[in-house]
Amino acid sequence: MFRLIVYLRRLSRKLWVRVALFAVLAIVSVLVSHLAAPLIPEALSGINDMIGPDAVTPILSIIASSMLAVSTFSLTTMVSAHRAAAATATPRVLRLMTSDPTTHTVLATFIGAFVYALTALILFYAGFGDGALVMLCVTLLVTLGVVVALIRWIAHLTDLGTMDDALARAENAAKSALTSFRKQPTLGARALTEEIIIPHDAQTLTAPVSGVLQMIDVEGLADCAQDGVWVLRRPGQVVLKGMPLAQFAGAAPGTEDALGDCFVIGNGRTFEQDPSFALTTLSEIASRALSPAVNDPGTAIEVISRLERLLWDWALAERGADDRQPRVYMPMLSTQQLVEAAFDAIGRDGAGMIEVCGHLLASLDMLGKSADEGLAEAAQVARRRAQAHAERALTLEVDRQRLPQDGEAGPA
Repeated sequence: MFRLIVYLRRLSRKLWVRVALFAVLAIVSVLVSHLAAPLIPEALSGINDMIGPDAVTPILSIIASSMLAVSTFSLTTMVSAHRAAAATATPRVLRLMTSDPTTHTVLATFIGAFVYALTALILFYAGFGDGALVMLCVTLLVTLGVVVALIRWIAHLTDLGTMDDALARAENAAKSALTSFRKQPTLGARALTEEIIIPHDAQTLTAPVSGVLQMIDVEGLADCAQDGVWVLRRPGQVVLKGMPLAQFAGAAPGTEDALGDCFVIGNGRTFEQDPSFALTTLSEIASRALSPAVNDPGTAIEVISRLERLLWDWALAERGADDRQPRVYMPMLSTQQLVEAAFDAIGRDGAGMIEVCGHLLASLDMLGKSADEGLAEAAQVARRRAQAHAERALTLEVDRQRLPQDGEAGPA
């Protein structure tokens, strides 16, 4: 059931699903309009007799022809924007753009209007013209929906595919993942630490396929094994076929399949239960901006600022009680790993630019003052590593002297 829910949730983010639903809705509205013709009140019968198919078919023809062209143009624009974002930011952000609800709704409206007009024309030309009045009212509503969709699409196109758009999407994904992680650091299980002793008679659950562990259903694991489940991998880690995923005790015979259904393994990392991947995506944008082919230190500095406030706000959020399933144990993602995912690559790639490494050191200084002891310690470790990179990469002594010391602001 867990896998089915995950599949349906991901399916709902696909463009073709919403387009198909709108197309089906368009066909249903045409059929309902025709069937509702006999239900028109006698007070409106005169108006119904005056309005025939000839009053509606020109409007439907315009909608059909124009929406086909608009849909084709919009799809081309969407693909071009996605490719531009993947080329200038990082291919990982493409996953966020392809699930954009505004784009899905607008394109679904255009294609739905096209299918509606085409279906209505077919019925009219087939001789079913009794519901012309109802069809005219529905057509006016469809036209209004198309106008609203066009306005939304024009406003959306101003930012679609730009660097600001990519940064905003990556930051929002990271914020959502970090918020969930703060509330449930181990997804509702207890932390699997070195002090936890796994029973020697515990059975082992192995990975059925090779891939990346994407999601884990902790509640499902608790229901399957009464004496305990010890998960050995976190979402975001690579697993190989036959590799141990978890150990369990107290499970009824034949429940291994049910336990296996609690693990979702796919081809790549996802944002749902993997906060470090979201931070890595932002870091990759900065690394690409620092490459010699792009040479855009301003974008890297902006990414550093976004990462700084994400981790700062994450540390200020209230920590959730993460032991709702006391029989399930899971490895803890450390704060050190989060900080490394966010800043290590930037510290390496931007070490030769005084403006970038100076801003990075100042940001890590600020995170080192966090009230969260784990974040403060991890930031201080990352700062020492970034400073070592900078001192080695900067060729001028005057630039090395400009590097901020602990507590100082970065270079202007």
